Amino acid sequence: MTQANTFFDMSNNPFMDPKNNPFNDKNLQNMFSNYEIPGFDIDGMIATQRKNFEAITAANKSAAEGMQSVFTKQTNILKNLMDEATASIQEISKAGAPEEQITKQVELTKVKLEAAVGNIRELSELAAKSQTEAFDILNARFTKSVEEIQALNKSTKVKPAAKK
Repeated sequence: MTQANTFFDMSNNPFMDPKNNPFNDKNLQNMFSNYEIPGFDIDGMIATQRKNFEAITAANKSAAEGMQSVFTKQTNILKNLMDEATASIQEISKAGAPEEQITKQVELTKVKLEAAVGNIRELSELAAKSQTEAFDILNARFTKSVEEIQALNKSTKVKPAAKK
């Protein structure tokens, strides 16, 4: 009996659930809002961190879905390989003389090696695409986060006290 791997199942992965975002917690916001730090916008910083957490969640989801598609593709390749190996063995055994069997085996080996290279290329491209999508999500959020923090810094500059 095989048990399904639930690691990549988005509905069972607690890290993919926006409810687990600590920056959505009103208690956290209320706790920090009680402190007045001159020149520091706590609500703005919490909002930025909330968006960062959401981007990490989205990137994780993208990466998990990508890896799931790679694993699915690998499974399909393995199934096809086993089916083709069985057919190849039957085909070689039907060949008459040993010379014919060797010739047939060489032909089938060449075809299977070309198919294997194609499969490896396809899996590599699929994995690279998944990683690129996850990286792009994080890169875009990082850039936006820096801009938000710079804007917070500019909007909360402490003005020097007036001289008397």
